[in-house]
Amino acid sequence: MKPLIMQSDFGYSDGAVSAMHGVAYGVDSDLPIEDLTHNIPPYDVWEGSCRLAQTLAYWPAGSVFVSVVDPGVGSDRLSVVAKTKSGHFVVTPDNGTLTHIAVTYGLDELREIDESVNRLPGSNHSYTFHGRDIYAYTGARLASGKITFAQVGPALETEKAIMLPVMKPRIEGGKAFGTIDTHDVRYGSLWTNIPRELFLDLGAKMGEYVRVHIENQLGDVYSAPLKYVRSFADVSVGEPLIYTNSLDNMAIAINRGSFAMAYSVGQGTQWKVDFEYPLDDSPLV
Repeated sequence: MKPLIMQSDFGYSDGAVSAMHGVAYGVDSDLPIEDLTHNIPPYDVWEGSCRLAQTLAYWPAGSVFVSVVDPGVGSDRLSVVAKTKSGHFVVTPDNGTLTHIAVTYGLDELREIDESVNRLPGSNHSYTFHGRDIYAYTGARLASGKITFAQVGPALETEKAIMLPVMKPRIEGGKAFGTIDTHDVRYGSLWTNIPRELFLDLGAKMGEYVRVHIENQLGDVYSAPLKYVRSFADVSVGEPLIYTNSLDNMAIAINRGSFAMAYSVGQGTQWKVDFEYPLDDSPLV
């Protein structure tokens, strides 16, 4: 028996999450069930994809994730289970939710859910709650060992899984380019897709200043030299900073403040960021 971890954009204002838990426990009352989050913004497949990549590696191989951010529920989009190269399973609509785990970990196998056998009995005439009727049910059956991965349904080519557009981080002309993938939501820090090791290829050392430039489809949003430090405590309260986040990627924050709110910065591929080093106009450090 493996853990079953759920995420969705359902929130907690009604019984949707509880219903999913109930279906899973109905498959096996001893099943270990945890929640990743149910506060994904409504219909935000990108955010759901990011949160899976943030969390997946910290669970043991064989763990089964159910991710339901499904604006196309009831349409002809496929319901799938992916096996990652790290040995985890993700049960989800095939709508781009697999993007960041495909980039970060790689997809080993992909199967379409055979709804003729992997569907909550008696739910055949319901078309708007696949999170309960298909995903929680199939995920619980897989995690509890009631079915094998092969019994999920027919195999699909992993290359045909729907992927959201992403920008690969790169170094060019003394700058590291990337995107703001997501936020540290509660604190308003910006999490980029630029790995620490790529950033360090610029040559910047701890305590030095690096120019941060942020833009979106409308133009420049922010540009200033910020101090590259180990943690928030290395700058004054209210001072912005560059640091390495828990995913070993570069991040931008304000000590005890929200950078995202202060500068109205969003997330996704339309939010581009670059770090420039060295600077002729850097403050002395």
